[in-house]
Amino acid sequence: MFRELWDQFDNLEKHTQWGIDVLEKYIKFVKERTEIELSYAKQLRNLSKKYQPKKNSKEEEEYRYTSTRAFLATLNEMNDYAGQHEVISENMTSLITGELTRYVQELKQERKSHFHDGRKAQQHIETCWKQLEASKRRFERDCKEADRAQQYFEKMDADINVTKADVEKARQQAQLRHQMAEDSKAEYSSTLQKFNTEQHDHYYTHIPNIFQKIQEMEERRIVRIGESMKTFAEVDRQVIPIIGKCLDEITKAAESIDHKNDSQLVIEAFKSGFEPPGDIDFEDFTQPMKRTVSESSLSNSRGDGKSEPKFGGKSKGKLWPFIKKNKLMSLLTSPHQPPPPPPASASPSAVPNGPQSPKQQKEPLSHRFNEFMTSKPKIHCFRSLKRGGAGPEDFSNLPPEQRRKKLQQKVDELNKDIQKEMDQRDALTKMKDVYIKNPQMGDAASVDHRLAELGQNIEKLRLEVQKFEGWLAEVEGRLPLRTDQARRQSGLYEAQNTAAVNSCAQDRESSPDGSYTEEQSQETEMKVPATEFDDEFDDEEPLPTIGTCKALYTFEGQNEGTISVAEGEMLYVIEEDKGDGWTRIRRNEDEEGYVPTSYVEVYLDKNAKDVYKSLQKISE
Repeated sequence: MFRELWDQFDNLEKHTQWGIDVLEKYIKFVKERTEIELSYAKQLRNLSKKYQPKKNSKEEEEYRYTSTRAFLATLNEMNDYAGQHEVISENMTSLITGELTRYVQELKQERKSHFHDGRKAQQHIETCWKQLEASKRRFERDCKEADRAQQYFEKMDADINVTKADVEKARQQAQLRHQMAEDSKAEYSSTLQKFNTEQHDHYYTHIPNIFQKIQEMEERRIVRIGESMKTFAEVDRQVIPIIGKCLDEITKAAESIDHKNDSQLVIEAFKSGFEPPGDIDFEDFTQPMKRTVSESSLSNSRGDGKSEPKFGGKSKGKLWPFIKKNKLMSLLTSPHQPPPPPPASASPSAVPNGPQSPKQQKEPLSHRFNEFMTSKPKIHCFRSLKRGGAGPEDFSNLPPEQRRKKLQQKVDELNKDIQKEMDQRDALTKMKDVYIKNPQMGDAASVDHRLAELGQNIEKLRLEVQKFEGWLAEVEGRLPLRTDQARRQSGLYEAQNTAAVNSCAQDRESSPDGSYTEEQSQETEMKVPATEFDDEFDDEEPLPTIGTCKALYTFEGQNEGTISVAEGEMLYVIEEDKGDGWTRIRRNEDEEGYVPTSYVEVYLDKNAKDVYKSLQKISE
């Protein structure tokens, strides 16, 4: 009991102040904890937002995989997880910080009142003590004065020389002092009795009551801080089930990852539909002039009687799906045989750019194949610089499987648009019916124009769906393949081919050695869908001219890919000799081909040559 501390009033006052300081310290601790929870929740939300996929970005396509969907679920759960930490902060602020702050203010007021009463009682007992001391000193002084007066009277009474009057006066004075001493004694006795009563009440009634109230106040403070600590733990405990659910959902999302399904999605996303290339046959170089080109090479000899499938078909020996387009075109168009020597009447020294000697000449196909395998593609026309933009409407520039997916996606999008338009039309039709039945609500004719527009839009969209479904059916093999001519007559290609009639690819589909002819292509059993190969190249513009040349001799271009020239004729140069002895020239917009370099005298235009070389560097 605090009443046992009757003489420790000052220490008790210090202790109760320390208790309030502890409570305020705990309030500060909880407040900082709430700030940490808020900061942590904010950082978690920012982290979750940072890794959320951006709308209309490529990242959204990545979330079709189960692993990335699981990651997205984790981000969402982390957002909910952050919300629980915000709940912790809010509950601690309202249930602990706010309540304790108000309680501390009340506690300070109560403590101040109790110690004010204690100090008041202390001052009262000190006042009583001072009164007792004063009464005691007065009684002591009066007693001494009475003794001195008595001694003086006795001295005067014994002295025979003192008159009787003086003796009487001394006697009266002694009696007076005795009376004053008696009065002081009575007062002192009364004051002492009163003080003892006050002191007893002070130490056994007033101070114990005050100390009892202080003790109760201190115990309430201790209980309150204990309850706050329990609340501190309970606030955390209340969100544990929800946090556990968040963690369970993350675990569930992780368990939903299907590696087989993701692998299948990768296959579907990048599958081209092409067959892998077949084996390359052995080429016998022991017979330079009678060598045979293997069936799996890029061209076959006309005289071997074998038909050659067009490129783009799924033939066993196909290599081109893995070749850059311009490099493939170079392979297709460059002559596969040595150029003929110039007429014997002219000396080699008199002919500029004369033919190479047999020792220096390299086997053309081998040279071309090695160059194609080791070098980068070259840009053969200016339009190639603009590659990477919007592709054809029918996605014919894509591999079959990817084209099928794109077409199916386009059909689905168009069907959705049709459904939206039909919903709008149905809504307007109902509105028109309401206007007809209730003319006061609106004019029924006001929606006719919009209904007509919606009807036209729906019809256009249905035509688009039919067009894309036709292409889709063609890819999936449900419809017979269209010929190149029929495909070019469609509305799509009418717009596309106006600027690309004489493209680079159309001028490079054959070689002078007769390895590919139209007759052979018609006999080939494996035909190519028009959208698999032709559309990759038929939108390129003719090569730019880099100079002029003069024909030194007459050359009869009997092989396909070559061009006949007459002696003295002036022509345009569009491609220099690449070391194989052939130069590509153009007579007009429709006639171009290869002639032996030794048959012409080349005059290169410096500016055009610089542009041509810069294009080659860009392509490399």
